[in-house]
Amino acid sequence: MNDAPNPPDRTDDELARLDITALLRHGLAAEPGTRRTALFGDGAAAAAVLLDRLGTEPRSVAFLAETVRAGGLARAAELPEPLPRPDAAVLVREWLRAGSELVGGIAVDDTAATWLRAVATIIELKQLTRARGRSA
Repeated sequence: MNDAPNPPDRTDDELARLDITALLRHGLAAEPGTRRTALFGDGAAAAAVLLDRLGTEPRSVAFLAETVRAGGLARAAELPEPLPRPDAAVLVREWLRAGSELVGGIAVDDTAATWLRAVATIIELKQLTRARGRSA
């Protein structure tokens, strides 16, 4: 039985309307369970949809993930340009700040870095799927 709070068949437009900041606040410091599942499921997919629509390259998000892992959410939130595109930078800075407000230290930073890596992977898969569709 799927105990995740959301159905697995959301469209990109439905995902784009999710409150990713709230998912981060409730999922990053949570024990494994429905909140963490929602963050890494719909939350990662939603973040990928938004960042992909803003033209963000997956390698930029992967680099940010490593920055978060090395220096923490608070330091990453202070970066003048956490992602190269201004609209994406504003969006992701909001997410980084939401995570940096949580109590949890390195564990929360590591979970956030892992989540950002998942977002980067989903963006890359979306781009590869589009590229294959054009070449078919």
